[in-house]
Amino acid sequence: MNTSNNQEPIRDTEAFRDSIATVDKQGHRKWIFPKKPKGRYYNARTYLSWFLLAFLIIAPFIKVNGEQLLLFNILKRKFILFGIVFTPQDFHLFVFAMLIGIVFIILFTVVYGRVFCGWACPQTIFMEMVFRKIEYLIDGDASAQRKLAKAPWTTEKVIKRVLKHTIFFAIAVFITNIFLSYIIGMDELKRIISEPVSEHLGGFIAMLLFSGAFYFVFSWMREQVCIAVCPYGRLQGVMLDQNSIVVAYDFIRGEPRGKKRKKKVPDAVEASPLGDCIDCKLCVQVCPTGIDIRNGTQLECVNCTACIDACDAVMDKIDRPRGLIRYDSLKGIKEGQKTIFTGRVKAYTAVLTVLLIAVGVMFSFRTNVEAIISQVRGTKYQEVGENQISNIFMYDIVNKMGRTIPAELRIKDGLGKIDYIGSPLDSIYMPNVTGRFSVTVDKKNLKGRKTKLVLEVVSDGKVVTREKINFVGPYR
Repeated sequence: MNTSNNQEPIRDTEAFRDSIATVDKQGHRKWIFPKKPKGRYYNARTYLSWFLLAFLIIAPFIKVNGEQLLLFNILKRKFILFGIVFTPQDFHLFVFAMLIGIVFIILFTVVYGRVFCGWACPQTIFMEMVFRKIEYLIDGDASAQRKLAKAPWTTEKVIKRVLKHTIFFAIAVFITNIFLSYIIGMDELKRIISEPVSEHLGGFIAMLLFSGAFYFVFSWMREQVCIAVCPYGRLQGVMLDQNSIVVAYDFIRGEPRGKKRKKKVPDAVEASPLGDCIDCKLCVQVCPTGIDIRNGTQLECVNCTACIDACDAVMDKIDRPRGLIRYDSLKGIKEGQKTIFTGRVKAYTAVLTVLLIAVGVMFSFRTNVEAIISQVRGTKYQEVGENQISNIFMYDIVNKMGRTIPAELRIKDGLGKIDYIGSPLDSIYMPNVTGRFSVTVDKKNLKGRKTKLVLEVVSDGKVVTREKINFVGPYR
């Protein structure tokens, strides 16, 4: 509390920001026991979570053109997105995709706050829709969990703790294997699982370590990941403004708070000097990070909407309209209007559009086969008979199709003849094939010291890629 000359004391109304709900004054961890939420938003989040979890589990089993739907094999530098194979030669596309992702996150957060955290973040989905549901099933609701935590180690408590944490670790192992299938591929994972552990001891130990990390996150760290670890949560403080759509408490309508009973005559409620908030604190009890949303937008809020459902249920009981806590902006609450498309949002949208167009153009020029052709260093042209000139080239052909394909080289329009040096090229396997060949051209087809020729890579009668080469001949 501050004071100034001849003025009333100025109270600090945001002292709640000096600490977080999960740490006490001594710096010790305060365990959060959120009340089990229920309501329309919670149901919608549950359905969405089922869909996302089902996709996560099923996607590694889906194949397109013989390739896994999604694969991020960093070790073999092979990436597959929806059946399309990407190699290190496509790195520029990933750079632009990353830029688009960063701009999209900024734009989305500026407009809609942390809605991603509450609805689609893997941490939230696994914590609230998997592990927390199991905890409610075994330990009971918040009050029962508090009572169990304080209870002595009886047989019942030991059974519940062992059962819960055994299930938690089993799920952690399952999650680890699912994520592993996105890295090494489901086929490889099945092979490793079917073979003795002794043949993959290092991988088995790594799997157990990652499983332990998942178990630690969801059994002990929990909401601390969102509050203290997640970088996105730290960034939201500088990205949100008064026009951002967040889970917000309507202090105009809700204040001053106070207890009131449901009246038979609605007008009697309207005439009450109190606001609509009856200070039941249910919004605090259901919050998975332990905050009071009525204090305003806070760093710990993940926009999970549990407080909205709890408050709507109370409003129904006292015959007041829903939406005391709702999705809205600070400006919308103060002025009764929503202004989403601000100058900053338009600027982000423009940048995002340009990046999308750029990546779209790059994807349109992307081919499943790429050829790198260069003249062999230290070699010069050779005269073949009286009327022909020969050059030696080397090729490096990259195959992104995920399977071996038949192939041959030819010079466009028959302007030259190709002779392979060593093994002839008859197929292109993954990931690439290299070799040497000579090109022989009639002198009459040469246009000077250097002549541009087009080399074509042909597979099953179709040209899969073209590459221009410089054919060197004598001065004319």
